[in-house]
Amino acid sequence: MLTLASRLRALNDAALRRTIALRSVSPHSVHDFFDLAEALLEPAAIQSTLAHLDRSTLAVLAVAGELGAPPMGELVERLADLGHDTLDADDISARVDHLDELMLLVRTDDTVRPYPAVSERLRAWPTEGLPSAAELAGVPAPTPLAPLSAIDSRFTERLAAERAFTAVSSIAELLTELGQEPARELSRGGLGLPDTKRLSAAMRVDLDAVAPLVGIAARAELVALGSGYWSESAEGVAWLLEGAPARWGVLAGSWLGTLPPDVRQIVAARPGVAWGDALHRFVAWLYPAGGTWMDDRIAAFAHEGELIGITARQSTSAAGASVLRGDIDAAIATISASLPAEVGTVYLQHDLSIVAPGPLSASIDARLRTFADVESRELASSYRLSGSSVNRAFATGDDAESILHFLATISLSGVPQPVDYLIRDAANRYGTVRVGRIDPENPAGPSYVASEDTAVLGAIAVDQTFTALALAPDSPTRLTSPQPADTVFWALSDARYPVAAENAAGEVVHPRRHPVVRPVRVEEPDPTVALVEELRATDGGEAKAANAWLARQLDAAIKHRQTVLVSVQMPGGAVVDYLLEPASVGGGRFRARDRHADIERTLPLSSVVSIVPAP
Repeated sequence: MLTLASRLRALNDAALRRTIALRSVSPHSVHDFFDLAEALLEPAAIQSTLAHLDRSTLAVLAVAGELGAPPMGELVERLADLGHDTLDADDISARVDHLDELMLLVRTDDTVRPYPAVSERLRAWPTEGLPSAAELAGVPAPTPLAPLSAIDSRFTERLAAERAFTAVSSIAELLTELGQEPARELSRGGLGLPDTKRLSAAMRVDLDAVAPLVGIAARAELVALGSGYWSESAEGVAWLLEGAPARWGVLAGSWLGTLPPDVRQIVAARPGVAWGDALHRFVAWLYPAGGTWMDDRIAAFAHEGELIGITARQSTSAAGASVLRGDIDAAIATISASLPAEVGTVYLQHDLSIVAPGPLSASIDARLRTFADVESRELASSYRLSGSSVNRAFATGDDAESILHFLATISLSGVPQPVDYLIRDAANRYGTVRVGRIDPENPAGPSYVASEDTAVLGAIAVDQTFTALALAPDSPTRLTSPQPADTVFWALSDARYPVAAENAAGEVVHPRRHPVVRPVRVEEPDPTVALVEELRATDGGEAKAANAWLARQLDAAIKHRQTVLVSVQMPGGAVVDYLLEPASVGGGRFRARDRHADIERTLPLSSVVSIVPAP
């Protein structure tokens, strides 16, 4: 441990922080370099690190431990003799460097020396059902992935395309719904059941699929969490205007970006192979001490991969293979050929419905949603016009002429008279009711509701829906409320009154119900910084470190009531050995009973040359 503690002390701060992070050392029980060295050499800590190493790296470490302190050439030859399939000396050298960085061994020039505690842990593996050094090096890998038949491959491609289309459509509906009403994040994490049900209905997916799809959208930064609520992000607004293939490319790219490198090396980057039982057997071989941790990681990413069409029935799709190779453009081109073609025209019906003969282009769909409600969202979507839906468009700054012109350009059946009448009538009635602030400088202050149509104003005054607004008459044409103008405006809008918001000058303004948020990347403090600072503060140099090491050895002897052989340098320079049973340590001195002379001695730590267990 002294050797490792000295090595840790010699590292610069950046390397020391990296070591602590790589080995996941908890800072709570570490106060000096000896504590850190002890934490790194604990059997449980060593085993945890070994569990995350692949088989070839473990073979290098185990064989080096069997050889003691071999030169690199001897280590390479021994691995080859055992049948290790990595005979490249450069590859083995790179693995040794990684093990050196993990503080599992010391590489000095051409010599490899594992720490005794590490070698001891590996030698115990066979008694625990884990492979020996020879088995780590000599047992060949099972076939990781099974090829599919041509029929299964065609089915995989069709299913993957369906899932890609469904995921894109569902997340589009998610963004649209969150744009209208954000969803609250529970304090313990996740969405509450009411919001999950609401989003499930809007997205047209099962309840169980809501959370994974929200997670996919969050990783792609299409939704963002702010003030405890999930909302549509600015990136999400732009994403909705992209075509289906480009939308899918964003989802696939974010999935790849969060795929850990070790998982990415295992899964297939070619189409037509299965990720089933053969993959799990390969993972168990590759990470022999890993238990289920790698299986669990692969399962999590495979589930999301299934949702967005990277895989289908646990088999890599052609587009998914391009994603795994990092070629998102090629993946988009592949998926484009499988997705249904988008259309740019609709049929306007006399019953105020709008029917699309196929998947609408994103820009047309987004425009329609501003003044029409979605009735069905399948390959052929349908929408419905109403006075309230058209008022919603007017509230955002649209007008009757622009809506009618847009419909005329995309309709295959012209603009029926009932549609024209509805839109013009809604435009004439829009603004019959006005809402504004009583104090223009105070957005959170009281507000008013005004209208020259006293019948409409009277209906609002007695409407039980608005009890919480505490509306009170101020004049025959005006009501007041202690609630902010935005709250009153959206309450009236939801109740389908022809309401408009106005400023102090009486001009119509167009409020946004929920502000678009941007993902906030919270910078978490690095705990290794404070730990390294503490280690440096408690380090008094070589002399203090040597005394601290001696004190620690004596403490261990006291704890275990162990007799030790202590070599002490006398004032004249001679070294005298005492067989002592330590009793206490403090103030730079220690007290012990001399087993030979049967007397108690008190000796300065500065005079102690070495302490070893008694023979």
